[in-house]
Amino acid sequence: MYSDIIVYVMKDYLIKCTMCPRKCKVNRYKEKGFCFTCDKIKVAHISMHKFEEPCISNKNGSGTVFFSGCNMRCVYCQNYKISENGYGKEITVEELANIFLKLQKMGADNINLVSPTIYALMIKEALVIAKNEGLKIPVIYNTNGFENVEVLKQLEDVVDVYLPDFKYYFDSLSKKYSLTNNYCKVALETVKECLRQKPQNIYDDSGKILKGVIIRHLFLPNHLINTRNVLKTLKDNFGNDITVSIMMQYFPTYKASDFKKINRKISMREYSKILGFLDEFNFFNGYVQEMPKNEESYVPNFDISTLK
Repeated sequence: MYSDIIVYVMKDYLIKCTMCPRKCKVNRYKEKGFCFTCDKIKVAHISMHKFEEPCISNKNGSGTVFFSGCNMRCVYCQNYKISENGYGKEITVEELANIFLKLQKMGADNINLVSPTIYALMIKEALVIAKNEGLKIPVIYNTNGFENVEVLKQLEDVVDVYLPDFKYYFDSLSKKYSLTNNYCKVALETVKECLRQKPQNIYDDSGKILKGVIIRHLFLPNHLINTRNVLKTLKDNFGNDITVSIMMQYFPTYKASDFKKINRKISMREYSKILGFLDEFNFFNGYVQEMPKNEESYVPNFDISTLK
């Protein structure tokens, strides 16, 4: 019965799609939206991922499920093969629930939903089924931060940990690099809702996160002012005891070579400046990636099928 209610609500969102803030209102039962997807769940890759924050990867790895399509158009997207090129396999809600259970059986420390936004309510239905079948490990909602808060509210009872990006402070950058308007305003509302649902991070004895929020920011080369303003915005709105994760794994890929400022990796000078920003705003919870040597190795090989 509960699952039937979810399906009913989901149809209301998909028939004139308002699943994300774009609210493009296409009928996803008949055509694809801005996100390249229709009413079917499309999954590209599943794995035991060990390159997340230590509290997520933990000992055995994070049970990641990479979804195809995206509601943003990041020119530097490391996952462009699945976000824009359409790689993946359409599966049913029941098959997705079975994937969650399979990952738990493999020993995954959690279920990590990567780019789930455009499928949020279908995923909720799959999680309800899986939890009824014995899914017990934490569920992580790994999002670009461009979320419809009304949809997020419907996930409160099935998501344990929110992992939202906060990419941009300047809308000029979100338009230029991601074809997205009002990103900062929307991301701020997203983080606010995530923190409302999970106001305190809870960890087990091994250091694995069980509930909470970790806010990610990917640094783009030549954009120190953007990063400083993102951190200041987070501090001004939520205080300095929130958990932030600064990602340094950027490398120019996909269409980044068309944009001079982001057509290189980050420098040690920039890395040091960002550490200074964290000190300036007195953030004391979170993570900073070390300067990576092989950034490309963090990207899964989407050409190898993991959906069997």
